[in-house]
Amino acid sequence: MNTVVADITYRAMLGRKRIWLLILLPVALVALAALLRVVNGQDEQTAVLLMKSFAIGTMLPLLGLIAGTGVIAPEIEDGTIIHLLAKPISRPVIAVTKFVVAASLIAVLAAVSTYASAYLLVGSESGVASGFALGALFGGIAYAAVFLLLGVLTRHAVAVGVIYALVWEGVVGGYVPGARKFSIQQWAQSLADQVSSSPFFSTEVTLGFAVPAMVIVTIGAVVWTGQRLRSLSLTGDD
Repeated sequence: MNTVVADITYRAMLGRKRIWLLILLPVALVALAALLRVVNGQDEQTAVLLMKSFAIGTMLPLLGLIAGTGVIAPEIEDGTIIHLLAKPISRPVIAVTKFVVAASLIAVLAAVSTYASAYLLVGSESGVASGFALGALFGGIAYAAVFLLLGVLTRHAVAVGVIYALVWEGVVGGYVPGARKFSIQQWAQSLADQVSSSPFFSTEVTLGFAVPAMVIVTIGAVVWTGQRLRSLSLTGDD
């Protein structure tokens, strides 16, 4: 990891309008949880449903898309990546650094807001808050790696990422039984299920599959990103 590249990337992410999108989703989750708490009182079933459908099912992939593509895709689009690639910095190191920045932003925003919103609804009951926060943490890290890779594979990373998040993660991975094993949000829910004892929550994907799959996808995507950067020429051509 290169601290100079990390500092520049953090400042770029936190100074762009993306930061407002990154903050908006977690704030919306906490606000919705607070509203439900006022309307329904302490309700574990509602908490589980909100965490599954909004926190893990909607917010997490969108945060991954915004942060994962945001740390590198704009630099490729406007050509400023050339200045970074011209520096005497290993391209795999650049890939790892970009991944760490994206993953750290998602981890903090997703895990904290997920825990806070679930705690608002049920406190520490049945481990719902800690379970889903753990799932959001590691699911967010995996999403950061996948969308970072997408950012270097195509100049239409945001459009492709939206399709992936909505179609694969939202529809296919959520409702097609055979495809659930290959969905990051299902892996995140599997982690949450290991911590939570809620009777309103169960998953089909085993932890023995989810954890290795998450590790392989995360490491594989970051390594592939480094190799992809190596193939980029200093003239900006692929």
